[in-house]
Amino acid sequence: MSRDSIEALVHRYSDAVVHSDREQWASTWAHDAVWDLGKGRRVEGRDAILEMWITAMTRFDAVVQTVMNGTVDLDEVDGVGTGRWYVHEVMKRSTGERNLMIGHYDDRYVRTEDGWRFAERSLVQHYSGLSDLSGQFRADTSEES
Repeated sequence: MSRDSIEALVHRYSDAVVHSDREQWASTWAHDAVWDLGKGRRVEGRDAILEMWITAMTRFDAVVQTVMNGTVDLDEVDGVGTGRWYVHEVMKRSTGERNLMIGHYDDRYVRTEDGWRFAERSLVQHYSGLSDLSGQFRADTSEES
């Protein structure tokens, strides 16, 4: 049952990205969460996370984030867990440039009074570049971005 709850959380997150729904997106995070996009882009606390996301989303005319396969490992007694979810993003920047990102999120979850939420999401990009895949793929996906 809880894996279904985590799947719903992950899908609600991606749906909010597609629709630029800041309230829905913010509701997926715990109050003291951490969002790490790699390359020094790490922010702590739901309000700061939301502020960073709103700023980032202004750079895009459209983003479609698709969730692929994922794993979940939960400790029901303690109300915590971890997971990994692969994502595929197709985006049109406000400059007109079109890009593709393929990666995965390493997640930590926490059960709150409102249900399961992200305690931490760390993005690992495997590819980011033109949609014809002419860019460079990340050679070693075991290291942090």
